[in-house]
Amino acid sequence: MKKIMNEPGMIVEEMLEGIVKSYPELVHRVEDSRVIAKNQEQKQVGLISGGGSGHEPAHAGFVGEGMLSAAILGDVFTSPTPDQIHTAIKAADQGEGVLMVVKNYTGDILNFDMAKDLAEMDDIAVEQVVVDDDIAVENSTYTAGKRGVAGTILVHKILGDAARNGASLSELKELGDQVVATIKTIGVALKAATVPEVGKPGFELAEDEIEYGVGIHGEPGYRREKLQPSKELAKELVTKILSDYTEKPKEVGVLVNGMGGTPLMEQFVFINDVLGLLEEAEVSVTFKKVGDLMTSLDMQGLSLTLIDLTATNWQTALTSDVQTISW
Repeated sequence: MKKIMNEPGMIVEEMLEGIVKSYPELVHRVEDSRVIAKNQEQKQVGLISGGGSGHEPAHAGFVGEGMLSAAILGDVFTSPTPDQIHTAIKAADQGEGVLMVVKNYTGDILNFDMAKDLAEMDDIAVEQVVVDDDIAVENSTYTAGKRGVAGTILVHKILGDAARNGASLSELKELGDQVVATIKTIGVALKAATVPEVGKPGFELAEDEIEYGVGIHGEPGYRREKLQPSKELAKELVTKILSDYTEKPKEVGVLVNGMGGTPLMEQFVFINDVLGLLEEAEVSVTFKKVGDLMTSLDMQGLSLTLIDLTATNWQTALTSDVQTISW
């Protein structure tokens, strides 16, 4: 295992310090916690998210004006604890309540629920939106139902824009549930991630193998096969995602997300193939985003996310300016 680090057990703490020292004009670390919060907090509903570390820049990279009020970082691939989430809720609360955006993993759901109970004892109104955009498999490792993956970042963006424009807690909850229902994601892995404290890949793929549908923690996908050209990978993912919609969208946003070990060159090759396939399918693309947004440490691979933008005004929110580290 080759990684740029000191002690494996200190990697999250040192990463947190590196984030706040690099971008002190945007974020700060809440004292005695693993919470990263934005510096300038206007009067609005607070918006928080979080999860295990190893998915950088998610979620701390999306803290700032126009997106998240605060993010909580657990150990690598491990949910943050209820008390840490409770700290984030208090940091984000401006008297208008707090909305939690939670990826659908059993540990996250349990711990965010407990934090919600703690916050309500402090008379802080809290709601949550659960993101389950990964349509590859159901009831995978760590999950009851579908997993929450890269589409979570689009939820942050749309809800963050609504929050700063004065949406109430109940309005954000309703909007969040609507947005989640329109987002679908599938990933493909070429090589597994290596957790620093484990020191070896989470699963094995032969040099000429790929796995469709793998999760962001290395959870199993739905099929292994020989490595295919980008056009074939794109065809597999686009076909499966479009067929999962009850009615084919007329207009979509596209997110191609790198898993941490895939160069942008390859991501742009892939989105070029995706956009060609969507044009052939007569699906208009009105928003595009490419890059490492929800990674899996050093996993080689990527994911494709589509969001149905037909008859919505969400393009405005998706393209609005924000002040964050990583959008």
